[in-house]
Amino acid sequence: MTWSEMQPLLEQGTVDTLYMVLWATVVTIVGGLPLGILLVLTDKGGLLQNRPVNKVVGAIVNVGRSLPFIILLIALIPFTTFVVGTFIGPTAMIVPLAIGAIPFFARLVETAIREVDHGLVEAVQAMGGGIPTIVRKVLLPQALPSLVSAVTTTVIVLIGYSAMAGAVGGEGLGSKAVTYGYQRFDTTFMLVTVVVLVAIVTVVQLIGDGVVRLLARRGRTA
Repeated sequence: MTWSEMQPLLEQGTVDTLYMVLWATVVTIVGGLPLGILLVLTDKGGLLQNRPVNKVVGAIVNVGRSLPFIILLIALIPFTTFVVGTFIGPTAMIVPLAIGAIPFFARLVETAIREVDHGLVEAVQAMGGGIPTIVRKVLLPQALPSLVSAVTTTVIVLIGYSAMAGAVGGEGLGSKAVTYGYQRFDTTFMLVTVVVLVAIVTVVQLIGDGVVRLLARRGRTA
């Protein structure tokens, strides 16, 4: 396959991949952030200590994290079809991508929130601050660099998931690699696809690291 033939395929695959990953990331943050905060608040010694709730939520998160994505992808076909009307295409893949990433991101959020100095929480409590205030004014701002790092890691995981989604009609670079590389024994196209994926991951990591350093610098000078 010549470069002129590869270029439009790679461009379309990149656009589809970024589309899937972007929207899946948004859904993952919306679902995983409160889930991670809930795990911290309901744990032993937490502001909303409730061991039964914590155990149930923790078990759900653990089950979600333990399922291989390719199996989850296939198992969710009926649900994906119910939500978006089809189980193929980049829009359909947003559903399993987000469901697969939410438990992973929730654990990263939990870890980030636990790193916050408990003395700050106690200080706000002493001034009469309620739980919503503590979450908004202390936990999230103090954990922001770690949360950005968590988002970066999750985006990279989603890029890998999106490549696997290509095996079941998810479009994106993974689909292009399977259709035009693997099935047609075109090693060159496969290698170029890998290079593009590595480039995307590298850019995401560099941006994430840059934001984390900026936030950490601002935190030290605040």
